Amino acid sequence: MSVVKVSIDNFEEIRNSEKPVLLDFYADWCGPCRMVSPIVDEIAKENPQYLVGKVNVDDEPELSQKFGVSSIPMLVVMKNGKVVNQSAGARPKAQILAMLEG
Repeated sequence: MSVVKVSIDNFEEIRNSEKPVLLDFYADWCGPCRMVSPIVDEIAKENPQYLVGKVNVDDEPELSQKFGVSSIPMLVVMKNGKVVNQSAGARPKAQILAMLEG
């Protein structure tokens, strides 16, 4: 499965997914975000049991505010429409997968 571009327009659909959701809040100008991005892409390709989405904080300030994003990259895991885990800063693949499984 590929990564979904998340916007305010499709957020409700993403949030209501039956699959656990991984959201990557990022910006194109952010160095650590560029390090995390290929890892998030890999997780999406290798794990069809998860819905993986990316939120560009510059394009989606309303979503960024809703999640209280103050530092990027920020990764958020949602299950059944609720945030169950989140972390700010670059993370290795194993830690991101642990967030999803935890």
